[in-house]
Amino acid sequence: MPPFADASSETLAPSHEAALRHPEKAHRPDQPVARKPAWIRVKAPGSPEWVETQKIVKEHKLVTVCEEAGCPNIGECWAKKHATFMIMGDTCTRACAFCNVKTGLPNALNPHEPAHIADSVQKLGLSHVVITSVDRDDLEDGGADHFAKVIRAIREASPATTIEVLTPDFLRKNGALEIVVEARPDVFNHNLETVPSKYLSVRPGARYFHSIRLLQRVKELDPTIFTKSGIMVGLGETRNEVLQLMDDLRTADVDFLTIGQYLQPTRKHHAVEAFVTPEEFAAYAEVAGAKGFLLVSASPLTRSSHHAGEDFARLKAARMERLQY
Repeated sequence: MPPFADASSETLAPSHEAALRHPEKAHRPDQPVARKPAWIRVKAPGSPEWVETQKIVKEHKLVTVCEEAGCPNIGECWAKKHATFMIMGDTCTRACAFCNVKTGLPNALNPHEPAHIADSVQKLGLSHVVITSVDRDDLEDGGADHFAKVIRAIREASPATTIEVLTPDFLRKNGALEIVVEARPDVFNHNLETVPSKYLSVRPGARYFHSIRLLQRVKELDPTIFTKSGIMVGLGETRNEVLQLMDDLRTADVDFLTIGQYLQPTRKHHAVEAFVTPEEFAAYAEVAGAKGFLLVSASPLTRSSHHAGEDFARLKAARMERLQY
């Protein structure tokens, strides 16, 4: 196995495999597949540390977004024993046009999952952990109480570990957000994913300004919690739309913005409209920094949880520096 996988030669999952994971997309026409540029290169998995991380995940029957979403950084992150745990199953009740997580009717919650997650965090020796989930529109609270149970279980097993949650939008789930915030994660992340003009085609089950308000509400409930949001580019958005999105997030007092390149999981998913150059990402990062974010991560392979532990340390340092002025 080569040390790096050239993403320009990477093949997408066949249409019949996509249909199994995404039955709602089965009858959609195949989308064109653009050849990836040379700057999108990732380290292929297979190191001893990667194997050890995989073993712990499998032993505890855990689900990771690294695997389910086909993250290009899995080789790098798992080699460092960094994994983003996806709770409440592997099946999502939404059908976003960009996402490779399976769609359908989820199973009942596993009451032992919080303990299993906490045990894995302890065995991996994580100083910082990211917990995300599928959307669970079928649950009365959207899974908020389960998030809180996982946070508390990790706190009990690994008191020194900092916790970042990447949550769904809890749309029409009154009181759900308050349950998660009361459990006091160190970082609350909720991704906008794209600009508002693309929601109908890319994220039809969500509402842009509801997501903005969700992030704003976290700060109102607990100003000490860091807030974070991420978007993908290459979905047909304009530069001005991205800049307006930055302003919307700053109005909600969001601390940390991540921007990464959208990569098409299968031919049934939304096509890549453009590959944004590293120079364009650097320009976005410069503008976002000037708008007042504590931290910005913008590059072709930036993902919400990529380098999350290192970024948390940088967030704390940036807040302390700003408080001194």
